[in-house]
Amino acid sequence: MAIEFLLNKQNPDGGWPYLHGGSWTEPTVYAALALLAAGETAQSKRGIAWILRTRRSDGGWASRPGVGESSWVTALAALIPEECLGQAAHAGAIGWLLPVQGEDTTAVYRLRQWLLGSSSSIDRNISGWPWTRGAAAWVGPTSMAVVALEGEHRRRPSARVLERAQAGRNFLMAHTCREGGWNHGSTDAWGYDAPPYPETTGMALLAMNRVRSPKMESALSMGRKFLTETRSADAQNWLRLGLAVQGELPQGYAAPQGIVYRTVPEVALSHISALGGLA
Repeated sequence: MAIEFLLNKQNPDGGWPYLHGGSWTEPTVYAALALLAAGETAQSKRGIAWILRTRRSDGGWASRPGVGESSWVTALAALIPEECLGQAAHAGAIGWLLPVQGEDTTAVYRLRQWLLGSSSSIDRNISGWPWTRGAAAWVGPTSMAVVALEGEHRRRPSARVLERAQAGRNFLMAHTCREGGWNHGSTDAWGYDAPPYPETTGMALLAMNRVRSPKMESALSMGRKFLTETRSADAQNWLRLGLAVQGELPQGYAAPQGIVYRTVPEVALSHISALGGLA
């Protein structure tokens, strides 16, 4: 059913929309990965060919053709197996990711905040990724960049790649919510503790693979709680992926009945999570 849905949604250019219309990078990557996992090589190759055609000269990818700058979706492209994407394109994606960081996690920004009287410490070892260059770092893009760099380090051990991935994990650890888990990145709003969200908690758990600490135990507890409560397809997908890499997904787990998987990313990620995950 999932594969048939994805095949029917593929655009003539080889890419995928979120639901209807033109092709975008995010749904195209997820759909191509799902088809690869299912052995649908011909249609996945068409999707990967679209991805390669839309690669930008700086080595990254924009959210869709016509957008004038590379963004966080470069991390998603880096998740495609190197033997399918090609060595040059894969290396370009990793090369784009390594120096990018949120403006609020740069040393210059933290120094400026300190000079203005902020209590924030200047720590070069905590730096996340933004959705797009020049913006603040957030949990979602940081999580996916860490997953991509971890995969790269497993294939091709590199102190630089490992160090950058660890800085991203440090950012995630520093942005856990008080009650456990993660939201989009702000742990307080107007002086009040901000609550965690299920989808970003799942994404961050995926990136924090093998990390254990008291904060992580709280995050895992929140992830398990969200898994039993949420009826969001997007949240279910990310929680399943995140809890699975942590060894915390119940054996034989199936999403509750009544959840509607409607968009290309929702259907593709549901299939990927059922077949073993992204990482």
